[in-house]
Amino acid sequence: MRGLTNILRRRFVPPVPDTIRDDFTILRARRVESQSPMMYLMLLATTPTAAWAGAADLHWAIKYGMPALLAVLCVLGLIENRVTRSRQLSLRRARLMVRKTSSVSGMVGVMCSSWAVINWLASPPESHASFAMIIAMGALATAYCLSAIRLAAIVNLVIGVVPISMLMLTSGRPAEMAAATSLILATAILVRFILQGHVMLVDLLQLQQQTRDLAHTDPLTGLANRRALEGRIAALLGKGDAVGEFRLALLDLDGFKPVNDRHGHAFGDKLLRSVAERLRETIGDDGLVVRQGGDEFAVLIPPHSPLNEAPIAARILIALARPHEIDGVPVQVGASVGVARWPADGASADALFEHADRALYLAKGQSRPTPVPIEVVALTA
Repeated sequence: MRGLTNILRRRFVPPVPDTIRDDFTILRARRVESQSPMMYLMLLATTPTAAWAGAADLHWAIKYGMPALLAVLCVLGLIENRVTRSRQLSLRRARLMVRKTSSVSGMVGVMCSSWAVINWLASPPESHASFAMIIAMGALATAYCLSAIRLAAIVNLVIGVVPISMLMLTSGRPAEMAAATSLILATAILVRFILQGHVMLVDLLQLQQQTRDLAHTDPLTGLANRRALEGRIAALLGKGDAVGEFRLALLDLDGFKPVNDRHGHAFGDKLLRSVAERLRETIGDDGLVVRQGGDEFAVLIPPHSPLNEAPIAARILIALARPHEIDGVPVQVGASVGVARWPADGASADALFEHADRALYLAKGQSRPTPVPIEVVALTA
């Protein structure tokens, strides 16, 4: 039974992929932030007519108090929305907004539905249609405004529509039974719309993520590209003094051009992919491996990485020293590596790249026929 429930839930209410969960939270919080004023204004506009149309025999606390309380909540919601929209929408605030909106809208839905049911029971049959219309329009409009929060929207529909629909279906009056049937069908259509909107948001975010990945990925090797490297360094430097030491290693392959000229570009591409795989295996998840273009690569070792104090140039050269097997042909290429450390070798991204470039060219001048692990981390005048 539990397995069937999970299958149905994944079929009709698919979960949000972990890779876009944070982006999805921020996106729906923004939508709620922009649509909630419409919801508050709509509910606020209905409160005077609702209070005026209430059953005459009801206690004033129900007839006037509940609409007045709803009006106060709407005004407070509008004020809070206006104040908070000027703030930056962080992930933490987005999560809080989604939870708060879901809980508050549920409580408001219970209050409105209770008011409609109580008035229905206390009023003559000829007045029933007015309460059904008030709660139906309120529930449908609220669910539409909350459509970005799938669960909150559906819960509000159930709370608002189901009680009044059950009263209409069991009233025994054909007109009310027909109206209830139409209301249930309209609710089902809106639920379908909400679920489809959820899927569309997920698809949109996944497409955006794929586009970002393509823009920051080298198509030949699958490594990060120069844009991704610059973005990562900018993010680190943006933390100011809070970021710890990190290192940037630039490397050029030695002997790649003769291999490429002799065996062709397709062979050279396979060799580059093999080099990229060696670097990825050597660095693992402890750093970022980048192909900058041609036979130029880079490695960023972030703060607090286990490799931050390791001889990174030696690791790279040892990993590349073993011959590559390309189409059954053993090929050996070396590399020259230049390393710069932040902040000792440069306080900005440009200074860091410049120092690593100078160290790289110095290493090239010291290169030998057989690759020798040499790490140049500073230059002397």
